[in-house]
Amino acid sequence: MPDLLFEAGMEEIPARMIAAAEAELTERVEELLRRERLLEDDHETHSYSTPRRLAVQVNGVRARQQDATRELTGPSWAVAFKNGEPTAAALAFARKAGMSEEQLRKTTFEEEHLRGTDLNSELLHRAEMQGKLEDQNNSDTRLFKVTSAKGEYLAAMVKDKGRLASEVLPDLLAGELAAVYWPKNMYWRPLKVETFVRPVRWLVALLDHAILPVEFAGVHAANLTWGHRILHGDAPVAIDHPDDYVGVLEAANVTADVKLRQHRIRKALDLEARAVPSARWREDAPLLETVTHLTEWPSVVLGNFDREYLQLPEEVLVTVMRDHQKYFAVESAEGRLLPYFLAVLNTHPEENGIETIRHGHERVLRARFKDAQFFWTMDQKRPLEDRVEMLKSVTFHKELGSYWDKTQANLRLAKNLAGLLRERGVGIDESALLKAVELAKTDLTTELVKEFTELQGIVGGLYARAQGLGETVAQAIYWQYSPAAVEDPIPPTVEGQVLGIADRVQTIVAMFSIGLEPTGSKDPYALRRAANAVVKILAETGLPLVRTDLFRAVPAEVSEETQKKLVGFFEERFVFWLREMRGFAYDVVNAVVAVRSDNMRDAIARAEALTAVRGSEDLAAIAAAFKRIKNILRQAEEKGILRAGQGTGAVKDELLTDPAERALRKEAAQLAPVVEELSRRGEYREAMEKIATLRPHVDLFFDKVMVMAEDTAVRSNRLALIGEVLQAFSRIADFSELVAS
Repeated sequence: MPDLLFEAGMEEIPARMIAAAEAELTERVEELLRRERLLEDDHETHSYSTPRRLAVQVNGVRARQQDATRELTGPSWAVAFKNGEPTAAALAFARKAGMSEEQLRKTTFEEEHLRGTDLNSELLHRAEMQGKLEDQNNSDTRLFKVTSAKGEYLAAMVKDKGRLASEVLPDLLAGELAAVYWPKNMYWRPLKVETFVRPVRWLVALLDHAILPVEFAGVHAANLTWGHRILHGDAPVAIDHPDDYVGVLEAANVTADVKLRQHRIRKALDLEARAVPSARWREDAPLLETVTHLTEWPSVVLGNFDREYLQLPEEVLVTVMRDHQKYFAVESAEGRLLPYFLAVLNTHPEENGIETIRHGHERVLRARFKDAQFFWTMDQKRPLEDRVEMLKSVTFHKELGSYWDKTQANLRLAKNLAGLLRERGVGIDESALLKAVELAKTDLTTELVKEFTELQGIVGGLYARAQGLGETVAQAIYWQYSPAAVEDPIPPTVEGQVLGIADRVQTIVAMFSIGLEPTGSKDPYALRRAANAVVKILAETGLPLVRTDLFRAVPAEVSEETQKKLVGFFEERFVFWLREMRGFAYDVVNAVVAVRSDNMRDAIARAEALTAVRGSEDLAAIAAAFKRIKNILRQAEEKGILRAGQGTGAVKDELLTDPAERALRKEAAQLAPVVEELSRRGEYREAMEKIATLRPHVDLFFDKVMVMAEDTAVRSNRLALIGEVLQAFSRIADFSELVAS
């Protein structure tokens, strides 16, 4: 069992792109080996990446492909043979199957019957064919006649002999590398068409000790890689065997294993932070991920800054350190920011060079903090309330006007939402809400946000607090863009939640109204993310708002077509949230949403209840029965027995002639009000358990009663009965959507 190593070396890759590319290349190489029948069952796959390389190592590769058989279907029998002689079509098919004309003429054809779509029969058929093929001593191909519903055809069972892995892999590996997705690509060879994230400088492709002749973008694979650009220099290092890869790079000052590199960074951060009494570095997972992908041989240096800068808000200081300089903040045991920072280096400097490096980082950070301090002071000279008019010169969208126009639209929507909440008994400070909405976008005119755009909204909240506008206003402005991602927290106050909803809904409706809804993978205005945030706020708070409330509260005229698009868009986002964030099974989500999904918290409660009871055999039987009922009713509509959209009509007790249908009618009539009352109280699990008790009566009905009776009156009455049962007990969820486990 040989081992495979494939490495692509290139100019420095942007850190944000590396993890996804490493995972994709690994998946592609493994799938390639599996597809080409070159992967052992007990294989092991390892992936590596640094800013200058992506690599995959697979232990347990077959030296030769396994043999395989495949079926080919050729021309119809009538076309293949005329008067018992093979035609040109038959001869061409025989050549395609690897059989000579002489062999074709000597063949005695046996007839095989295709089994349609029966999977077990099809597998049996294939096994029989393979067995017959393997019984032949002198041929890798067997021709035969197949008969199906479409007629008789000439067919072949072909045996493909496995090729050596060293013959199969070279061209295919280059193709998998070329197929890796990058958000941005570049050309770098004159008059050449290939693109990649960065220029490719070297390739390593080894199958045990042998070099595979892989070529990509004019670069030919060898057994040579390169170490750390500064610490090791320009000399290449040789790799004799895939298992030597990690060790060879370690000796060349490169830690190829991402997890190991991150672990070493953590240890170095811990060690340097201990130099400050009772201090620790502030945990920051995204920053740790970034610096891991920025380094090959990491080390950490501790720096400090003047205490006077601690007078600036912590959010400003941390943003400057994290987003602009990639520094970790240092905090006390109580979580209070300290005047220190930790910088991760992509080198291990000599002892006499550490101070120079430290001073360089301190000087850069000091300049950044000076800028932030200056902007903070200058911005305070003009209160937020005086900046509202300035929004008229800040464009929101060329077809939708300025941020002043958007603010006015947000104000009208927020006022309508506040009125709905007040009517439903929610305590809300409407005056503070409207003040927050009015000032929410004014920080776009501040110098601090122009310099540090990541602080949009946060700066507005900080300025509102500093200018004495009240904590309610400040909190609402501060949290207006949260949640920016599905894992982010929601705003902690009702006013902040309403501001966040109003701002996003107004944007979504406005964009849809001018035809800028998301399409496919394109979402240039991040409307899906905005809708995800609205769904999360409504689903995780006690706000008594349903989805249609949002559209009704929009003051602008929205066409009926746009309304339909908006409803579908928000339902799609809710389904995404239920499946991806809450982890509900797809059939549970389909069952719940099929009934009603306007009230998100109610839909979540029903999904939770259905998930809890779906393992019940009785409920599974009810689900199967309801699916059967829907099929019967659909077929009745297709045959014209029922009119589409007209329902099944009322049940006439005098036409219930069979004891089984009378029993079902009686039990359903007694159970329906009980289930309805439990549902009204939100006791959905108990309601579903009650519905499951209907199983024996449903089973008996379908066992004893022929729904599609010859007597039209009886038939119509039985259709009405099953339609009534389906309607009465499908108000919590459409149980027919459940898939048997």
